[in-house]
Amino acid sequence: MSSTTRTINYATKYHGAVDERFKTDSVSNDIVNQNYDWVGAKTVAIYNVSTADMNDYNRTGNISRYGVIENLDAEKQEMVLSQDRSFTFAIDKMDEDETAGALEAGKALARQIREKVIPEVDKYRINKIAAEAKTKKKAVLTKDNIYDALLDATVALDNAEVPVVDRVLVVSPKTFKLMKASKDIVMDTEIGQEERNRGTIAYVDGMRVKRIPSSRTSIENFGFLVTHPSCTTAPVKLAEYKIHKDPVGISGSLVEGRVYYDAFVPKNKKDGIYLHLDEQETTTPTP
Repeated sequence: MSSTTRTINYATKYHGAVDERFKTDSVSNDIVNQNYDWVGAKTVAIYNVSTADMNDYNRTGNISRYGVIENLDAEKQEMVLSQDRSFTFAIDKMDEDETAGALEAGKALARQIREKVIPEVDKYRINKIAAEAKTKKKAVLTKDNIYDALLDATVALDNAEVPVVDRVLVVSPKTFKLMKASKDIVMDTEIGQEERNRGTIAYVDGMRVKRIPSSRTSIENFGFLVTHPSCTTAPVKLAEYKIHKDPVGISGSLVEGRVYYDAFVPKNKKDGIYLHLDEQETTTPTP
């Protein structure tokens, strides 16, 4: 008869202390919005409505002097929630007692949210935003060209008439290191001398700099991403966590969690997303 092996180091006297792993809080909450309501629905539909051409007004004639009458189109985009995720684990009552409370259910649940739930949601959102970028550029980044690369992103968003206020520059640790080594960025950075002495980069060309761990995206050679919170709506319709004390069949605690979420970029908002991959662009040789 097979059995499941569990690794539990029973305590003699450790006073319930746990060597917690370092983990960053959510890095995506402030680069998305919650502008749509999914209450009572799995799908929300939005419309992309066309506009009419401008004409020269005609002061004479019996037909419309404003020009040819056009019909406006309304293209529907449906946003369907797809990420319905869950977890569960049990903590035996004696395991909790004999590890001096280190296996306490409330602490374990907080750790699960911090180390599993939040990173997963962050990763999904950032990958989704990057995938929908209207402009995607490939070029090796260096300390000498990073500033120009960032200005290229600014130009693209300016031409798309994306609001200047609240733009966010999301960078990898490697890109952030290049930024700190760039003389142009150090001169342009909009922070005080004291923060500069600590190595801080707060804003570049009006964009708030947000450094994220490499683990929060699965995009290979991720360099940086420029976006605006209005570009991405990221609903979390349900975030439910439960601790059941002594449920049927378990002497101890049963912990359950469910997170129902997604992220969407409306068609007209893709212009506000710029992705730069830190790699050499390949060209197909001419035969």
